[in-house]
Amino acid sequence: MSTQPSKTLETFPNPKPERDYTIRIESPEFTCLCPKTGQPDFATILVEYIPDQTCIELKSYKLYLWSYREEGAFHEAVTNRILDDLVTACRPRWMKVEARFNVRGGIYTTVVAEYRAPA
Repeated sequence: MSTQPSKTLETFPNPKPERDYTIRIESPEFTCLCPKTGQPDFATILVEYIPDQTCIELKSYKLYLWSYREEGAFHEAVTNRILDDLVTACRPRWMKVEARFNVRGGIYTTVVAEYRAPA
């Protein structure tokens, strides 16, 4: 597996697909660039999901998050893109991505995006 930033998300078979259980992933070192100023934005990304047939492989997820380091992105856009990419990769039963951005100009921003599989 590569050690370079990548938008590729790998998965592995869910070891217990017949059971609903929750996976939580916390990544406190997310960075991207402000699209207006080019300054770095720092955030903690929290992912919570109920897997279906596959689970997200964590090293590929780490490299995926790293790939945003040099990209300009509004908080709302990057949070929704992360959710969309994770859902595309593993097709969970349910998933929530919460991005807690560090203070900038005296304002904290938290963006929460959610997905629920069709019934």
